[in-house]
Amino acid sequence: MPLAAFPKCYLDDLTADEMPIDDWLEIAADLGVDGVEFYWGFTPADDPDELDRLREEARRRGLEIPMMCYSPDFTRPTEEGRREEIREQRRAIEATARLGGEYCRVLSGQRRPDLPRDEGLSRVADCIRELLPAAEDEGVTLILENHYKDDYWDFPEFAQDMAVFLDLLDRIEEHPNFGVNFDPSNAIIAGDDPIELLDAVKHRVVTMHASDRYLEGGTIEDLREQEVDGSQGYADILQHGVTGEGMIDYDAVFERLAEVDFDGWISIEDGYDAEVGREHLAQSASFLREKMETYDVA
Repeated sequence: MPLAAFPKCYLDDLTADEMPIDDWLEIAADLGVDGVEFYWGFTPADDPDELDRLREEARRRGLEIPMMCYSPDFTRPTEEGRREEIREQRRAIEATARLGGEYCRVLSGQRRPDLPRDEGLSRVADCIRELLPAAEDEGVTLILENHYKDDYWDFPEFAQDMAVFLDLLDRIEEHPNFGVNFDPSNAIIAGDDPIELLDAVKHRVVTMHASDRYLEGGTIEDLREQEVDGSQGYADILQHGVTGEGMIDYDAVFERLAEVDFDGWISIEDGYDAEVGREHLAQSASFLREKMETYDVA
């Protein structure tokens, strides 16, 4: 089981071109992880030469770029809008392959007010099914995440709730280029039990975001009230922390992964504060390496 890192605490700087991607690669190499997860917002998708350079720069540092964090919005109200999302997801799949990646994230989209559940599920499932041939052609697996909310969305994930997520998953047939990216802390934010969700999907999990969450200055009920407002980004009371120091029972998580002989990538998703980012990522990596060894999934 290889270990990657996602630059959560550096995301704004990377997306705004205030931090070179090479600097992030250097930090990741110092952490001793096996790879780095890219985010679409800082990926130079229209520059194939730069994609090739980044792939080689990562390899020179002993790193792979296995995963692309992408956020399609397949609940858009018009057919034209959804066609645009499909085209953009194809671009993400192609860029992932060019970087040497194996996995490209796919989401449901925003939980727009007054969107009926069945209609939303149909929109999303149709879009994902249409993308499977492109993923297969590129040798990339689409990974559906039980997500909370993209940083730049107004509304939370349509399939945030476990019941909706499982219903969506059931509507997409098992396919070698489709699986689940499990994020335990997102289940907590949805008001669900992450272990119950993992038990339900573990046979389809191919990657995992190793995140941990805590609430600062508010409650889950406060979070729900803020979600209704439709404000962009994450609520201030919702914080990422060092993996293993928050609300997640990682022993229970790794027990389940071991049961199904999971051997996919685990990507550390840790923190917002760049001032302590390197230190916290190192702590998260150390914690996860220990769990991987303890449960013999290293």
